[in-house]
Amino acid sequence: MAEAAYEPRLQKHYDDVVRPQLVKEFGYKNPMEVPRIDKVVLNMGVGESTGDSKKASVAAADLAMIAGQKPVITRARLAISTFKLRENMPIGAKVTLRKTRMYDFVDRLVTIALPRVRDFRGLNPKSFDGRGNFAMGIKEHIIFPEINYDKVDQIWGMDVIVCTTAKSDDEARALLKAFNFPFRQ
Repeated sequence: MAEAAYEPRLQKHYDDVVRPQLVKEFGYKNPMEVPRIDKVVLNMGVGESTGDSKKASVAAADLAMIAGQKPVITRARLAISTFKLRENMPIGAKVTLRKTRMYDFVDRLVTIALPRVRDFRGLNPKSFDGRGNFAMGIKEHIIFPEINYDKVDQIWGMDVIVCTTAKSDDEARALLKAFNFPFRQ
């Protein structure tokens, strides 16, 4: 007997609740027109790695624990002497999540990580780029449950970019609201 494939909770929620809700709200004729989350990109810039190049690999290890996938270490393209930056120097890490890992990450972000943020008043509803993509910054990467707070020697911020197939910001906002993203009123 074949074992059933794992389907994330949020993907099932999208198929059962979000998709019919968006069809009713925007009146899509074709089921492929309904916007969905395409990918989530996590980026961690480590400016302190100009002094100590090991910091970028430590940040990459933390990002790997958060994402559940090995990140790519980003390197400087240009040498900028005022920042003591040389060409090809490691300055951060990024990872792109799709499908199952993406849904799992969004689920953890909305239900566990964002409620842990200090003085959290909601996400900015204006942080869309005009093409249906949403970007947000997180000041402390220790809000994720995968990071052991006692073993962290330095706290880094990170960017989370949620890319959708929506044509407009209103469609993307409705999609993310349906996924329980806590937008400010």
